[in-house]
Amino acid sequence: MERLASFSSDPFDKPPCRGCSSYLTEPYVKCAECGPPPFLLCLQCFTRGFEYKKHQSDHTYEIMTSDFPVLDPNWTAQEEMSLLEAVMDCGFGNWQDVANQMCTKSKEECEKHYMKHFINNPLFASTLLNLKQAEEAQQHETAIPFHSADDPPRPAFDSLLSRDMAGYMPARADFVEEFDNYAEWDLRDIDFVEDDSDILHALKIAVVDIYHSRLKERQRRKKIIRDHGLINLRKFQILERRYPKEVQDLYETMRRFARILGPVEHDKFIESHALEFELRREIKRLQEYRAAGITNFCSARTYDHLKKSRDEERLKRTMLSEVLQYIQDSSACQQWLSRQADIDSGLTPTVPVPSTTGRRSAPPLNLTGLPGTEKLNEKEKELCQMVRLVPGAYLEYKAALVNECNKQGGLRLAQARALIKIDVNKTRKIYDFLIREGYITKA
Repeated sequence: MERLASFSSDPFDKPPCRGCSSYLTEPYVKCAECGPPPFLLCLQCFTRGFEYKKHQSDHTYEIMTSDFPVLDPNWTAQEEMSLLEAVMDCGFGNWQDVANQMCTKSKEECEKHYMKHFINNPLFASTLLNLKQAEEAQQHETAIPFHSADDPPRPAFDSLLSRDMAGYMPARADFVEEFDNYAEWDLRDIDFVEDDSDILHALKIAVVDIYHSRLKERQRRKKIIRDHGLINLRKFQILERRYPKEVQDLYETMRRFARILGPVEHDKFIESHALEFELRREIKRLQEYRAAGITNFCSARTYDHLKKSRDEERLKRTMLSEVLQYIQDSSACQQWLSRQADIDSGLTPTVPVPSTTGRRSAPPLNLTGLPGTEKLNEKEKELCQMVRLVPGAYLEYKAALVNECNKQGGLRLAQARALIKIDVNKTRKIYDFLIREGYITKA
């Protein structure tokens, strides 16, 4: 790796040619007898037999080039360095940006090569494990998910995301409003003077001690937020969604104990329960196979396929009882037939069968006199009436979605639901309306 480090793709990172002072481009010549510092020459000066002080034209030399394979016959050392620099610049997983920066390899080639030689390579696995263990031993009590240098999101002031971040200001790495924000008010009238009695002086000292304890509590809460990465709420929610629903419920329940365990111990605790859940589910599946008389995984795959087919057929048979309930309602029958057609074609049914409770839908919302109505156009007014959403809330949701779309270059429905904590059906209608009107674009 030290040898590769000398072959930088940027000529400004190397000393200039000692003969003509031009920036060196590969291949170039390095004198094997002179140095340090290294005595470097471009090919033109080398062919002229350039000599300088102790350097003579008959000295032994090395040809410096990175046009040779290291890990893969189809990848040169220069391309290996370019790949590592592109991953550092663009981030792991952004393979299209990595390929665009490299210009010589495709997205699939970059991903396949990096995963094969730098992630799944057993040669590096033990070294990386030792480095990770040494880092954990050195920084056992430090914050892993979040540091102030991680550049947390910078939402607009008074936006929905800003309120979710509790008014956190990334530029100052602090909050607009502190915990126990008015603790300093108790000290504003305290003044230590010489003619204070002993009791009054002791009372003032006690007030100051109380204030110090409140400051410690404020700092303790900040440390919990920083150590557990709770500032970047969206990132925290994405990490939670990796787990099954049962583990997510456990995560939510155990969150209040995170301040006791610490970030590393808390993550290990959740991971251990997630592993236990996976093991229990796998054991249950194997017990089901054993009860059915299956003894190999080839038969298990056939069993799963047939079980899925039987469940689909059973679903179709039970739907006949549903249509009998709506036989007197032509609209309900039409919706049932559409749903049945989707199931027969292998699609997810999108048309729900109406309920027989006779519940009437709510009337459109009257926007007369509501604040913010004058800022809406006719289509937006119609949307607010049908969704029964007050104009002020709609404008706030619209601004949050538009800002997030501009920041991310596109927006998915799942991201919109994470930003807007309302009924998912209303969120879908707002999302579809903004897509249709061109305010936002799909990711």
